[in-house]
Amino acid sequence: MSGLKQDIGLTQGIGLLSTSLLGTGVFAVPALAAQVAEQGSLWAWPLLIALVFPIAIAFAALGRHFPNAGGAAHFVNLAFGPHMARVTGWLFLSVIPVGLPAALQIASGFWQAAFGLGPLGLQLVQIGSLLAIWLLGMRSAGSSANLQVIIAALIVAMVVAIWWKGGITLTAIDWPSYQQLSAGPMFSALAVMFWCFVGLEAFAHLAAEFRHPERDFPRALLIGMLLAGGVYWACTVAVLAFHSYGGDMAAAASLPAIVVQLFGSKALWIACLIGYLACFASMNIYTQSFARLVWSQAHEQKPKAWVAQLSRSRSPLNALTLVLICCLISSLAAEYLALPLDALIVYANGIFVFIYLLCMLSGCRLLTGRSRVMAFIGSALCVLLLVMIGWKTLYAFAMFALLWLILPRRKEKVVQAH
Repeated sequence: MSGLKQDIGLTQGIGLLSTSLLGTGVFAVPALAAQVAEQGSLWAWPLLIALVFPIAIAFAALGRHFPNAGGAAHFVNLAFGPHMARVTGWLFLSVIPVGLPAALQIASGFWQAAFGLGPLGLQLVQIGSLLAIWLLGMRSAGSSANLQVIIAALIVAMVVAIWWKGGITLTAIDWPSYQQLSAGPMFSALAVMFWCFVGLEAFAHLAAEFRHPERDFPRALLIGMLLAGGVYWACTVAVLAFHSYGGDMAAAASLPAIVVQLFGSKALWIACLIGYLACFASMNIYTQSFARLVWSQAHEQKPKAWVAQLSRSRSPLNALTLVLICCLISSLAAEYLALPLDALIVYANGIFVFIYLLCMLSGCRLLTGRSRVMAFIGSALCVLLLVMIGWKTLYAFAMFALLWLILPRRKEKVVQAH
């Protein structure tokens, strides 16, 4: 789709995707995986990357052949028509009331750990975070990408510092043998760890803003995924080496506790700052993706509408403003209703897996050759994940059914597969 500024390069794309995948998970999930599978989690990460790889290949192929700000909704539109596309788009937007308040709570929690802020201070941090995202949205996606490259570098630098100061080496890692692995804990760990790779669908919305989407989008997606997987594995090694998991320790406190142990209590605020920036980076790419979806839908239906207008930097600032207002209202409502964080995350995750499945099914119809095979494998993996989540996917299924019934139908277009 024309209009958006194409200024994202390969390095910027890698930074965008890696920070999207790391997000809040880099501080919490390694400890959760270690708590479930202990040393077996060292093998769980390579296994998970191998399982996610077909999904990533399919997303890369879809983004390469069909770059569009509509992302997942655009892929579904080409494969199954405009009505299913509108349902998919609104299903993605239905993450806002549950997913964004959860991310804001986690992000502000790092400020609480570092500076002991009260409820009012935490709310100001959340409002300030949304304002910072809006200010970034005044510029093109390349500006956000530059910032997220810096954040990705800070995360990697923190992990490298922990390994260096802690004397961790590859030769000293205690890899469990095949006989020592247990299927139950491994599967439980994989179910937890998969959420680290939720973010591919958000990244797809930025494909049209790459300078060379056919060449750089697939490379950025795959390299960014491998980089994020390597960082998660390295964090798990550190958590196991220092036994910084389980007991009364909160999962998100595992890496900050290691930093304090190695560098002293004064280094706590540095770890918390990096943790906040990781959360901010994830929130930024998701809100920017939501804005591009809203803009693309409005641009196709009512090009002259306020939400369909671009800023001087050719970014969807009006759509972003609308998205952030919804985020603020949802966050205040979640705070007022005292909604538990884990419930918010579970509801959001069910929607993400459902959207992954719709994209993989679209790939089965639109792609050819090995990419199509990867889409079939990815579809099977998504179905398996939905089964593993169980009844907690009811929010996603209920939202899908409701949107299917209430959204108006439009004439469908037939599109040639690539």
